[in-house]
Amino acid sequence: MTQASAEQLQIIGAPLVPMSVIACAGSGKTFTAVRRLAQMRRQLGNHRGRVALLSFSNVAVDTFRREYRQLTRDAPGGSGHDRVEIDTLDSFITGNVLRPHAYRTMGAEQAAFLVMGGEAFLNGFKFNTNTYPREITTMQVGIDNGQFHFYYADNDNTQRLNTAYASGIVNHLGRIGAYTHNLGRYWCHRTLAEQPAILRALARRYPHILIDEAQDIGAVHQAIIEQLVGAGCQVSLIGDPNQGIYEFAGANGVFLTQYGQRPGMNTLSLTRNYRSVPAILNLANRLSTRADTADRAAPGTTHGAFFVPYRNTDRENLVAAFQAAVAAADLKPERSAVLCRGRDMADRLAGNRGAPGQGVVKGFAQAAILRDHRRDFLGAYKQAAACIVNLLADPPQGLAARITQPARYPENRPLRRLVWAFTRNPDSGLPAAALPGDTHWHPQLLERTRALLVAIEQDHGLASAGNLGNKLSRRGLTNAPLIAAVDLAAENNQPRIRVDTVHQAKGESLDAVLYLANREHVNALLAGVDTEVGRIGYVAVTRARNLLWLGVPANALDELRPALLACGFQETAA
Repeated sequence: MTQASAEQLQIIGAPLVPMSVIACAGSGKTFTAVRRLAQMRRQLGNHRGRVALLSFSNVAVDTFRREYRQLTRDAPGGSGHDRVEIDTLDSFITGNVLRPHAYRTMGAEQAAFLVMGGEAFLNGFKFNTNTYPREITTMQVGIDNGQFHFYYADNDNTQRLNTAYASGIVNHLGRIGAYTHNLGRYWCHRTLAEQPAILRALARRYPHILIDEAQDIGAVHQAIIEQLVGAGCQVSLIGDPNQGIYEFAGANGVFLTQYGQRPGMNTLSLTRNYRSVPAILNLANRLSTRADTADRAAPGTTHGAFFVPYRNTDRENLVAAFQAAVAAADLKPERSAVLCRGRDMADRLAGNRGAPGQGVVKGFAQAAILRDHRRDFLGAYKQAAACIVNLLADPPQGLAARITQPARYPENRPLRRLVWAFTRNPDSGLPAAALPGDTHWHPQLLERTRALLVAIEQDHGLASAGNLGNKLSRRGLTNAPLIAAVDLAAENNQPRIRVDTVHQAKGESLDAVLYLANREHVNALLAGVDTEVGRIGYVAVTRARNLLWLGVPANALDELRPALLACGFQETAA
């Protein structure tokens, strides 16, 4: 996209007042938001305030930063174009509230620091449930009528905790300065409420904030935004309520929808889809009762939305047939995906067994599997980093978080490079997952981890813990490889079709999508976007550029076929 549409120009050049933009899937939000950011900064002129563009994923933030640099590269010095901040919403509150100011509210004697979940001391902060104690990182925070409550996810349900009991654990953790991702928002809200001078200063520094993917704003994020608005900050939202799929955190798109109804709000929309072929967009319009228009014409190759019957015993054959259809349509397998409602199904279909081993060794095994089987180098690095920190005698508080977030903690980049080199290289670092676990993989892990710990102590003064032999024992390993060698590459050297959850693919544009659904998922999809399961199906549908397959259980086909055909699907066989 190089030229802005009339709708986009209306948003980009709008006056400096709060704005609510409802944007359809594939509508060029990134293109629009970056140019709106630049225009807002121009309209502020010599004002010293900064404009913030915030989103919810690092991938989106990286894209925004790259496009903004390209857009402003020829801007003259002193034009104020550098007085912007592009970050995730959580990073924004971390840098401006949590790290510099939250320790006073927490009752800590040091700056607040993030814990990732692998830190050994967190064993003392588990919370009890009706079944078994759970990690503090799984505790969620909600807010009703200004009152906080705590809960946890139990499969697809949420279970509330006793507020006094849960807040006691949270406050105890806070007194040492620690917070989890979820609890960080809680401490941010409390800090702004209990230190109002910080809130006023924040609103002066950022008089205008634009939030992308605003349907992902959860209950506590919403409460923080209301604090900023109340202090005089002008907040604009852009997003698609039909893609609100984090209902467990209160992110169901309702706040975005209602925000546009406030007095003085400039309400605009983006209704042209630049991603999907007309047949897929027509289906999406029926599901969402929208009337968006397609920018693309129908291609000459196979395209559109199809439903395909499958049996549970033949899921692998369905995936193989989908990969063949992708190739026949001249689409790219590496830009296509099989999407599932839940992680368990995605892992089973991808052949991801649970990592063998126990304790730290199990963590290293998981890192090797992430790297070699799923090609998830970042996930592997984060897992390995947590393991290495747990092998240090007295690591600085929050070290695992600091070495996995280089943009926020540049002083830790030398240590990050050491750990990254270890994680990346199966020949000299973390051993290959295809090796037999107890006879080859484990001895190499032991030798190379000890060498890494020696280098960390020499270069960074961080000593390793005692009893490494016990911490790195081979318990739970067998002589089988962590992953069968045949799983490490797709057959015939073809790129492997990615298997993932809908949540992980949110925000992406994919050549082809197979949404593997059960009867409940299909019925919810056909019923529209009033339920979370229906919205999850809608997100899966709207990821697809050219080809969409919906996997339908064969034993439900006769029941579902009429509604599927009426909605715009075509029938095909695997």
